[in-house]
Amino acid sequence: MLIVGIAGGTGSGKTTVVKKVTGRFPNNEVMVIPQDSYYRDNRHIQPEERQRINFDHPDSVEFDLLKDHLTKLREGKSVEMPVYSYLTCLRSEETITIKPANVILVEGILILTDSGLRDLFDLKVFVDADADDRLGRVIQRDIIERERSVMMVLERYHDTVKPSHLQFIEPSKRYADIIIPGGGENQVGIEVLISIIEKHLSGKN
Repeated sequence: MLIVGIAGGTGSGKTTVVKKVTGRFPNNEVMVIPQDSYYRDNRHIQPEERQRINFDHPDSVEFDLLKDHLTKLREGKSVEMPVYSYLTCLRSEETITIKPANVILVEGILILTDSGLRDLFDLKVFVDADADDRLGRVIQRDIIERERSVMMVLERYHDTVKPSHLQFIEPSKRYADIIIPGGGENQVGIEVLISIIEKHLSGKN
């Protein structure tokens, strides 16, 4: 099993990279585990307080559960991945069954900040992008997917997203084996990642 960690700032193009990579392989060969599924359940916090949670801080992620799941997958065991809602900031009662695959892609902004998680990755990738480009994508995404206004997005960006990026996410780039500048538009960088996965899969056949 090849476990690949794909990190990068909010709006850097990680999801685009993952989609382009997975699109080149059969569904059963490559599985994707998003860090977002492992945000902590916030049932104990009042609804109005939940909207002020800093999702760009490492404390917001249940890394121990993610590490446990990756360890079990490497051992050939299936796991029940949580389902998280950004609208309610809660985990659903339902889970998604993830079965072991030849390649596991773990995607998220904070996955290179945890040393124990880094140790589980066979390959560490950082998707880099200009700050203005990232902000533009964040505004577009949060308005459409998370029902936030432009002012809400900009306020959150300046209060939590930008400071946390500079404190936690940007420094984690030094742990990457591969850096893909330009996000999902860097086809050359994506092809390098695909070729590494293809080499791993060909060795399995």
